Amino acid sequence: MLTLAVDTTASFGSIALADENGVREEVLLHAPEGFSNVLFGAIEALLARQAVTLAEIDLFAGASGPGSFTGVRVGLSAIKGLAEILGKRVVAVSNLEALAEFGQSNARATVIDARRGEVYAALYDETGRKIVPEVVLPFQRFVDSLPEGEIEWISQDFSPFPSQYQIVHAPRALAAAIARIAIRRAAAGLAQDPEAIEANYVRRSDAELLFSGD
Repeated sequence: MLTLAVDTTASFGSIALADENGVREEVLLHAPEGFSNVLFGAIEALLARQAVTLAEIDLFAGASGPGSFTGVRVGLSAIKGLAEILGKRVVAVSNLEALAEFGQSNARATVIDARRGEVYAALYDETGRKIVPEVVLPFQRFVDSLPEGEIEWISQDFSPFPSQYQIVHAPRALAAAIARIAIRRAAAGLAQDPEAIEANYVRRSDAELLFSGD
């Protein structure tokens, strides 16, 4: 199941090409001004190096967030558009779940800095099942919500948070992890039509909060 995966949810993003046998290539991208003008060129170059055409892609996968609202939209719009044109299926993967791929224990707490003194966080087991659902809240409140027992902490950057925890530092590139998760879901019959894919912002945008009055 040849899979193209995309993550454009932060200033560092990535793309990857993978199948059931593993990751063929993963590319780290840096686009602090946004991915709109660089994503398709990077995909084209990746496919050319791997001697693969878009028509040969069986499955498209994308990071659904949380992260930059604009970045999430760019990546998901790209894979949804390609899948729609080619008549292929899509899997959207939470960045928090992708981080859990880098853990080794039975309980994996994944954390992303949400700024404003808050974190995006969740707790997963070794199969990727949520033990504690994805939330955005102050770090200590998330810690207080966790069950007792040994917990492995995973983050790309844990520096804003307390240092007493043992941390697994995940790489900046998540596209390969997203591809692996997507392939497993597709094999289980959980891939979707492009129009069914939605972003996973966790926190509402400033504009939504302003107009809702919350």
